[in-house]
Amino acid sequence: MKKKGETVYFDSEEKDLLDSYDNDEWVSTLTQEKKRYYEDVAKYSMGKNKRINIRITEKDFHDIQAQGLKNGVPYQTLIAMLIHKYNQGKLTL
Repeated sequence: MKKKGETVYFDSEEKDLLDSYDNDEWVSTLTQEKKRYYEDVAKYSMGKNKRINIRITEKDFHDIQAQGLKNGVPYQTLIAMLIHKYNQGKLTL
């Protein structure tokens, strides 16, 4: 994190990326389906007020972490979404 009065230096690759972004050269490839997915993730991650502890195998833990990374969401949010979908009847065993 930059401290007050500190100068920030960028290498040439970083400068090129910043210039590219500033020139509106970046185009989103986000589909409507993915956008709705991320909106749902945000909605389900807000307003949580209960904490739980569960025991799962280490393999299951690493697998759910990997799925979270793959989908761009924290694993805790992914678990909460799965529980919510199950409770809504949208996920069955």
